Amino acid sequence: MSRAFVREGSGELDPLPDLPISPHPNYVTPRGLAALQARLAATQAQLAALRARTDRLDKLPEAAAERDIRYLEARLKSAILKMPPADTGTVGFGHAVTVAGPDGRETTYEITGEDEADPAQLRIAPHSPLARALLGAAVGDTVTWRRPSGTLEMTVVAIRCPGP
Repeated sequence: MSRAFVREGSGELDPLPDLPISPHPNYVTPRGLAALQARLAATQAQLAALRARTDRLDKLPEAAAERDIRYLEARLKSAILKMPPADTGTVGFGHAVTVAGPDGRETTYEITGEDEADPAQLRIAPHSPLARALLGAAVGDTVTWRRPSGTLEMTVVAIRCPGP
């Protein structure tokens, strides 16, 4: 086998490419800020444990942890803590919004920061199509959610500040 295409080196991995950072403002709720800080601490602890291994032949997990730490530090540096407005007259960032669909079924969504968004928990980012439809709406307003599968009209039933 020709050695022309074999890379000689120190055995160290090149840093993994950084994770993409969103171009949107990094608004966070108090819960979202605490979660980012906890994720950073956990990832730093994970990296320390990886570096303490006696068998360090596979350095990819360390490189991944280093990359994740760079991402989390960047997200924390750009975080803009935004408290949910105390006035629940209209939907704002951090509010929990209950809507009723055409069939009358009610669903409550919470508008959170991007890193905190989780569709399984009905937490949505402020720049998502649903959040954009809801922001600024008041109880009784009908909003139109433009989805890939078609538009859905919903009525805002309640707006509240969620608990911790």
